[in-house]
Amino acid sequence: METMRKAPVALIVALLVQTVGGLVWAGGAAARIGTLEERVGEQRLVAERLARLEAQGEATRAAVDRIERRLEAG
Repeated sequence: METMRKAPVALIVALLVQTVGGLVWAGGAAARIGTLEERVGEQRLVAERLARLEAQGEATRAAVDRIERRLEAG
């Protein structure tokens, strides 16, 4: 009878240990996901700035081309 009582207790303890381990792992995973989301947000802002700079560079190049054409014609 004593052996039958020890087996369920051991099983319950094992399940509790695994549950705690799973919760710790899930907490770490949530922290990593949060960090990755922050990085993606930062990269999105950088990509938007880069796109604006590229557009400004193209506009500047077009203005310089117009000025060069006027100087050559005049």
